[in-house]
Order: sequence, then structure tokens, then C-alpha cells
Amino acid sequence: MDEVFKALADGSRRRLLDSLNARNGQSLRELCAGLDMVRQSISKHLAVLEAANLITTVRRGREKLHYLNAEPINAITERWISRYDRERVHALADLKHALESNAMDSDAFVYTTYIRTTPEKLWQGLTDPEFTRRYWGVELGTDWAAGSPVVWRERGADTADPGQVVLESDPHRRLSYTWHTFTPEWAEANGIDGETLAKLSAERRSKVTFEIEDLEGSGTVKLTVVHDGFEPGSTVREMVQHGWPALVAGLKTLLETGDTLPQPQ
Repeated sequence: MDEVFKALADGSRRRLLDSLNARNGQSLRELCAGLDMVRQSISKHLAVLEAANLITTVRRGREKLHYLNAEPINAITERWISRYDRERVHALADLKHALESNAMDSDAFVYTTYIRTTPEKLWQGLTDPEFTRRYWGVELGTDWAAGSPVVWRERGADTADPGQVVLESDPHRRLSYTWHTFTPEWAEANGIDGETLAKLSAERRSKVTFEIEDLEGSGTVKLTVVHDGFEPGSTVREMVQHGWPALVAGLKTLLETGDTLPQPQ
């Protein structure tokens, strides 16, 4: 965590985080235009923030877009917040809220973590029903070939729809599929009320992408989750932005320790 505290100690880097909180998913050019800082200085500060995992980057064509990443703040909160008086961690809590509530002008939810595992085991953790059931409570029925349908099974309810398909499948490197349909059966199984179901069903279908990077020689794999395709003010995005950190934490715990976190009831 030394890198996180070092990164946050600099006022210029906090300004960069503020800029991304106001408008997430900016390129280096856009960040330079919005801040009174030279390009070289911003590039150096971004490198420090990325090394601390406070931001993550996603390639879109020729541009590299920068997104806030809540994972290190979540880790600090979970490990140490109980050791300190609440008044002394208000700033940390405010930053955590800012990092998790960043859908103002960019709809994508982006979350990066590092897992002590191999790309092969991480791929299995993302695709094998025996694994996904343990940390997610969901089984995904598919052969994981691009274009293949995906059947979701959650709490005994099966969800099948022609729009639920695998979009990309590059084993041990990249996986993408469309999000599931929101059916009355799914809603009943998950305790979702009728009003919320109506809002979810009215939105266009989103998609999730997992990018896997093997940090060779370290025994660690970088996992980036990108969930996008939302409408402005999306109810789906509001739900997944709170759901993905818990799911990724469960996956990380399972792969690193063989144990699972408690499943929400």
C-alpha cells in the first residue's frame, strides 16, 4: 500500500483524480487540455497513479483512456479502517466514494486488480461453472466460442435469450459477453421488485469484458473488468458498480486461498 499513499500525497495527482472523477475515461490529450499542467508532467503523474492501481487504462483505437479504479481504496478500507477513529478517515472514505461513483460523463465501469495465479487458472475461474458458482452463485452455460449463446443459471432460475452471446473469446487473454436479460423469474429469484425490474428491462443490453495480462516472472496476473454499453442514469450500472468489486474479491480469494467469501443472501 506504500505506492497508494505516496500517489495520494501529491496535490497534482489528486487533481488528476478529481478530473477523472468529473469526467471518467479521458485521454492524455483531454487531461492536458483540462489542467494547467504540461504534458510531460501529467504523463509522469499518471504513471505513478497507474503503478499504485488508482487508475487503469483501456485502449480504444489509437487512444489510451484513463479510468478511476476503486480497488486499492476498497482494500485499505477493508483491512485497516477499523483500526482508526472514523473522524481520521473521512478523507479516505470520501475518495472511496468518488472512485466508485464516477459515471458522470462516461458510462463504462472499469475495475482492475492483481491476483496471485496463472492466466490459465484465472480463465478457468471466469468460465468454469464449478468455479463461478462458488464465488458468484452463477453458472454460465456455453462452449465459450465467439457467437455462441450463453445460458445464465442463478438461484435456480435459468435465463436464455438470443441476445445473450459470447462476443470475444481469446483463452487466457480476453473474454467478452453480453449481459443477461432481466426476466420476471430472475427478479423473483433475486428479490428484485417490479418497479426496479421495469427499469432494468427498459435499458439496452450491456456487455462485460475481462482483460487478462500475465505479469511474467511475478506469479501475478492483472485482471481488468470493463462493463459498458449503459444508458445515461442506468439502473444496471448502479447495480454492477457495487456488485463487481465484491465478485472480483471473491474470485481473487478463491484463486489465491481456495476459500470463498460469504455469499450475499
